Amino acid sequence: MNKLHSKLMNGESLNIKDDNLNKLKSVLPELFSEDQLDWEKLKAHLGDNIVIANERYTLNWAGKSDAFKALQQPTTATLKPSPEESINFETTANVFIEGENLEVLKVLQKSYYGKVKCIIIDPPYNTGNDSFIYPDSFKENKADYEKRIGDKDEDGYLMKEGYFRKNSKDSGHFHSNWLSMMYPRLFLAKNLMRDDGVIFIHIDDNEVHNLRLVMNEIFGEENFVAQIVWQKKYAVANDDDGISATHDYILVFQKSLEFERKLLPRTEKQLIRYQNPDNDSRGEWSSSEYVSSKSKTERPTLWYPIKHPKTNEDVWPDENAVWRYSKEKHEKMVSENRLYWGPEQSYKKPRLKRFLSEIQEGVVPSTWWPFDDVGHNDEGQKETAELMGKKIFSTPKPVRLIKKIISIATEKDSGDLILDFFSGSGTTAHAVLEMNMEVSGNRKFILAQLPELCDESSEAFKSGFKTIADISKERVRRVIQKIKKEKSEKQDLFENENLDLGFKVFKLSASNFKIWRGITIKNQSEKVGIAAEPEENYNGDKGQENDLIEQLEMFTNPVKEGSEKENMLYELLLKAGYALAEKIEKHPFFYSVKDNELIVALEMMSPEVVEVITKSLPKPKKVVTLDILFANNDQLKTNTVLQMKDAGIDFKTI
Repeated sequence: MNKLHSKLMNGESLNIKDDNLNKLKSVLPELFSEDQLDWEKLKAHLGDNIVIANERYTLNWAGKSDAFKALQQPTTATLKPSPEESINFETTANVFIEGENLEVLKVLQKSYYGKVKCIIIDPPYNTGNDSFIYPDSFKENKADYEKRIGDKDEDGYLMKEGYFRKNSKDSGHFHSNWLSMMYPRLFLAKNLMRDDGVIFIHIDDNEVHNLRLVMNEIFGEENFVAQIVWQKKYAVANDDDGISATHDYILVFQKSLEFERKLLPRTEKQLIRYQNPDNDSRGEWSSSEYVSSKSKTERPTLWYPIKHPKTNEDVWPDENAVWRYSKEKHEKMVSENRLYWGPEQSYKKPRLKRFLSEIQEGVVPSTWWPFDDVGHNDEGQKETAELMGKKIFSTPKPVRLIKKIISIATEKDSGDLILDFFSGSGTTAHAVLEMNMEVSGNRKFILAQLPELCDESSEAFKSGFKTIADISKERVRRVIQKIKKEKSEKQDLFENENLDLGFKVFKLSASNFKIWRGITIKNQSEKVGIAAEPEENYNGDKGQENDLIEQLEMFTNPVKEGSEKENMLYELLLKAGYALAEKIEKHPFFYSVKDNELIVALEMMSPEVVEVITKSLPKPKKVVTLDILFANNDQLKTNTVLQMKDAGIDFKTI
């Protein structure tokens, strides 16, 4: 009789290459032979639409192929919960992740694939003074890998050396380095977006042209929405040697044609245009010209006389103009009192009344965003200084700017998820929290920020902040404190009793499971030429015998020494495809995730525990546990596999 085995859980992030092949296979299965893409069939299917000539329009740069390798390379990294740095960790749906954002995006692929409504990022502008992560080479050993993902360095922080360093304009690959950094992150970010999702990217003149081309390639030119011009300064820099730059850009791309932009609420400045000087029962109105710029030669039926209500004289349009409506429609306008002839009917020509109650509830967004509408750089500085006590950030975005983006992209009460993986000072979280308070909303955020060290001469460092991530987390805490204070002082200000005033903090970390940590090094070696090393305490003089011992230990005891159950729980939750904000209940022998849909068992297994799991209600869809918890009892494990199968439960072990 064949021995039954449980299925082994896959500890890697989503395999991008396999995912794309599966998408193609679902649409065109006839192109595959023996589970492999048949290139000849693909060429025959595409016919004249395939481009094989060498001369064609394309975007290329030094290192582009390595950028593809970077995004295709799965990770086994995980996110370690940090409840002590969080607020309302058990109940909040907001998330802050400290770690290198390429790895973070990979870690999130399974859990958040197709779930993000809006992405807002403010990446390095590549001015020549920016520091960011870009490997020169994809030959990376275990120590380098762990350093890159923030697992460890000398002081526990990511230093401005090695992978994270300044991209100088003197570099021969100045633009290429930036493109290689951006491309894999944007590609992975697109995977996380809903089909009706949208991304807003802040940028300036240094790279806007290249960014537009990269976005066209990743998202498709047909999904370009707008290139917004934001007036970031309210005054010209008089010491500028050239032409003073007073604006930045915000590039907007949709995931697909399913995206629908929202109308913006009217501002006080816009609403003040609506008055009711004639006490019309329909309420406030504004007025517009009653003549059109067409000539009487072009529109002869619209050139006719109308009667002035006071003088009863004929009133004609100008020679080079016509009335807006036909004579029949004009009579209807008169009968409905839609024409305004001025105070005491003193105008020579009427104006058309447009009632606030009859027009669409909002304003169509434009591509020009002046500072008086959405704020400027100085406003962003003042906001952070007021909240943090000092000006600890040089160019934080004003909260009003981010609020406008969120208003265009999301619904206030649909739980839309907003992602910012270059979170900087945390303005996106600030905007989401305040908007939820102001409009009784329930939008959620995920922020990711590299633990980049603050310069020791900076105000941030002098104020006690070691990293940019520390600043961002503290800002979120203070925004929450501020809102709570306002709530206590003005009870009638809040209609939203379920306002989410919390956030979960997680930190990017190497896997809790040695077997998966080993896979990472092995796969990196196989896929991109990285020299493989054994997992723990590697010493080049140990020899193959000790390597084998370590490999055996990896399989017999897969858990990394010192791993805590909560850390393992969240790793298994992520790798099973569940979100970080899912409801988790702790039971005596296991954890129940999302109303028992997933069960994670991290206690010793026994027939009694297995029976409790299989008979729990509602019936779980998936159960995950560790092989080591069966204590080498093969009969118990075999019986468990059979019981799970009979119960229709997907059972996996590590």
